[in-house]
Parts: sequence; structure tokens; C-alpha cells
Amino acid sequence: MTAAAQMLTVRVPLADRKPRGGRKLILTPGGMAPRGTTAPDTTLVKALARAFRWRRMLETGRYGTIDELAAAEKINSSYVSRLLRLTLLAPGIVEAILDGRQAEGVTLPGLMGPFSVEWGRQS
Repeated sequence: MTAAAQMLTVRVPLADRKPRGGRKLILTPGGMAPRGTTAPDTTLVKALARAFRWRRMLETGRYGTIDELAAAEKINSSYVSRLLRLTLLAPGIVEAILDGRQAEGVTLPGLMGPFSVEWGRQS
């Protein structure tokens, strides 16, 4: 029996609007307000969107390697590799980030840094 590969597609439709004061306001589809009491971390949401876009480019064969992708995007391949790890987050965590409900302290620098040794240990 062969296991079929599964692919998860995350689409994040965003529209930038400038209200008074020059700050950017992100509107969700249909103008719905995000769930929860806090606004999503836009840096983290953009990083997720970029990571899933890059993964799709690799999976469809547009680029054969991370190095080719990094050269095309004119960025460091190490950065691409670290950002691609975001595509491995559990769907519930991705949804929480998109809704602005992620755990306190969940930031892009924290997710791109080395993982804790404790994560690899089984209890």
C-alpha cells in the first residue's frame, strides 16, 4: 500500500487600507473583524504567506532547490530554509497566528531560531 502525499494550501487574502494617521489597516474578506481581542502579528502572517508560497514553488517544480529559490528571490538560502520551517507548524497553530490568537511570545524571531532540545525528547 502506498501513502499518497498530502498538500495543505493556505491562502491569506489581504487588503491594505490607510485610515487617518497613516497607519495600515488589514481587512479580512468581507470586512469581517478578526477573531479574538488582539490583532494578528502582520510580520508573522506575512512570513507564513511567504513560506507557504515558497513551498508551493518547490513542490510544483518551479525551482528545484532552496538555493535556486533563494537566488531568484535575491535572499540568503539560510533564511529561506528557516522560513520554510513555518510550513511545518500544526494547522491549529497557523490558524491561531492568522487570527491573532497565538500564545504570548510566539514571534517570528522565536520561530526561526533553533528549536528547544526539550521538543525532541519524549516523555
